[in-house]
Amino acid sequence: MRASLRYDPADPYAVHVLFHAESAGGEAVSWSFARELLVTGLDEPAGIGDVRVWPWATPRGDFVALALSSPDGNALFEVPRSVLVRFLRRTYVVVPRGREAEHLDVDTAVNRLLAGR
Repeated sequence: MRASLRYDPADPYAVHVLFHAESAGGEAVSWSFARELLVTGLDEPAGIGDVRVWPWATPRGDFVALALSSPDGNALFEVPRSVLVRFLRRTYVVVPRGREAEHLDVDTAVNRLLAGR
């Protein structure tokens, strides 16, 4: 399955994975979770519940496993570790680790949440 990683400095604590599944009617399915979860999962098992990440060595090289659970089902993906490392490095250029709060617009976030009511 084709997937793409996204990072938006307006949502500095999160990373977004878009899965481009043909069976979903042509629309990408998006999952968002903490950037720190992905960082931790590079070297050790991380996460509980809906999103879990852990290192996964195979004869083909080093990967990272990404397990997603929802009421609709479960999915397990493997992503080359090098791809995630490059992606995370690029996110740290935009918003350095530990400086996320400086990029968070709390008023906009609250307005978005309230607009959904």
